[in-house]
Amino acid sequence: MRTLLVLLLVFGSLTPIPATAATTAAAVCVTSCDTLDPSRAARESFPLPDKVINGRVLRLHASDPDGMAWASIDNGVPGDAVWLDRSWDGGATWEGLLGKASIPGSWTGTRTLMYNLTDPAHHRRGRVRACGDAHGVGCTAWIYPDVCDSACDRSAPAAGDSQPVAPTTLFGRTIRLHFDGRGLAWAGIEAGGAGDEIWLDRSWDAGASWPDGSSLGRTSTPAGAAGTHTAAFATRDPRGRLYGGAVRACGREATHAQGSCTAWARPATTRAAGALDALMWSYDPYTAWWPSSWWNSAVAVTAVADAGGFDAALARTFDVNRAAFPAGVRSSDPIDGHFVSRAIDDSAWWGLAWLAVYDRTHDPRYLTEATTIADYVHGFWDTGTCGGGVWWDRERTYKNAVTAGLYLRLTASLHRRIAGDTLWGQRARTAGEWYLGSGLVNGSGLVNDGLTASCANNGQTVWTYNQGLGIGGLLELWRGTGVQSYLDAAKRLADAAMARLTSGGVLVESCEAASCDDNQKQFKGIFMRYFGDLAAATGSAAYRAFAQQQADALWAGDRDPLNRIGLRWTGATPNAADWRTQASGLEAVLAAG
Repeated sequence: MRTLLVLLLVFGSLTPIPATAATTAAAVCVTSCDTLDPSRAARESFPLPDKVINGRVLRLHASDPDGMAWASIDNGVPGDAVWLDRSWDGGATWEGLLGKASIPGSWTGTRTLMYNLTDPAHHRRGRVRACGDAHGVGCTAWIYPDVCDSACDRSAPAAGDSQPVAPTTLFGRTIRLHFDGRGLAWAGIEAGGAGDEIWLDRSWDAGASWPDGSSLGRTSTPAGAAGTHTAAFATRDPRGRLYGGAVRACGREATHAQGSCTAWARPATTRAAGALDALMWSYDPYTAWWPSSWWNSAVAVTAVADAGGFDAALARTFDVNRAAFPAGVRSSDPIDGHFVSRAIDDSAWWGLAWLAVYDRTHDPRYLTEATTIADYVHGFWDTGTCGGGVWWDRERTYKNAVTAGLYLRLTASLHRRIAGDTLWGQRARTAGEWYLGSGLVNGSGLVNDGLTASCANNGQTVWTYNQGLGIGGLLELWRGTGVQSYLDAAKRLADAAMARLTSGGVLVESCEAASCDDNQKQFKGIFMRYFGDLAAATGSAAYRAFAQQQADALWAGDRDPLNRIGLRWTGATPNAADWRTQASGLEAVLAAG
């Protein structure tokens, strides 16, 4: 159980006062939890000058791969103490005496345990310093006061100037927020006079608070000038695993006390980069998924891999979630290990996810895992009912389109990636022939949800992701076999979707007329992933135009200044938005190239 957080609040001077007992703070977990032993550090660096206290050497140690720090004291005597302070508001207040340790008898030094520098799960950026008491208290400076991404805080603005939100005005002054081509932010004030002030606020929690980012780069307009601007500041902290930081521009007219600020915004150096950054804002690096949806997280992993970034996060997701989990931890079902469970479709989604990561990294462990998952899924291929097809669940209650499409794409993909394969290729061809003859595709070229107990099309809802999986599976089978009829079938599904699953040329999920559940929020992005694959494979101008239309529509009408994308790609209301809709929108952006 986590301990209560006790803050040592010291106002005024930053010199800590001696304490007789160590305080405790709630444990922070990123890739490891607070109090990790330094012997387990992935790397050791010394980012700050040592502090000497009465001849004792106080040192701060850091491990950037772990995102953690610890402190040591040497050349001391028994009773000398060392600890860490950690601040979440830029050093104004801090949790004190973290890991406090005293030099024991006959020793000349000691060290603390390791503590995290940031808290991405709660969107907090911390600063840490080493402190010691050796007949006098002293501390090092705070570690990493500046945020560094493509450049560090207080850089000069670079080329490229986008203004993502409307300016604000104050007593005739115009206050603007700017992003340069690197994604760094700066603020400017115009049409004013001497003494006017301009600054940035930076928030890691989408503008709810900004305890460590208030008044960044605060600058006054010099005499004889009508305006000025701040230096440029980063909005992402890769070292601290903090993404999706938001900024706003604020200013004050010289003779009045009140100020005015623009709306909060995030940069988008490209559409894909902006959408991806907003998706990673919701990722929890400790539990290594997007809480709290299991198969949806697999689809998010695929989107991140398709976008071409965050290899370390993908690897951690693999390492953490390959384990077994009881019911209620990752899914309402137990997870048996290797990403498999009673839900055969959930298992297959993870197989496709690791194939996407394999395609990005070429690390063979991901291909091996995808093969393990596919072996499990294949165990539910059953010719005794409907002549074939994969059961939807372990209880063998339903043969449906999603599991059939997943199995087809998975087997065909394995065939193309395993050198000299014949096994998966034959399974894929069998699956493709069964799919086309199963009755899942209706007379309008649309894929209904599944089959009845008598193996007929059940006429249930046409979901976009089923249409997309059919396209993706048949396309991959064509790539693996060269049989034109498979490509022709994929194109028929695509043409039917363009004609019948859109409104004003923009893809629409049927549930949008009322409300879509957490699963349905992600369906359109899955469709666009495979539709975009078809557009690229065929070079069809019509398909490329359709993919571009989706991306243009959502970017113009369904994106807020923080680059958050909702369910309805034209922006109609009501419009749910969360990480599932974000992953879906990202796939649409990627499909447009």
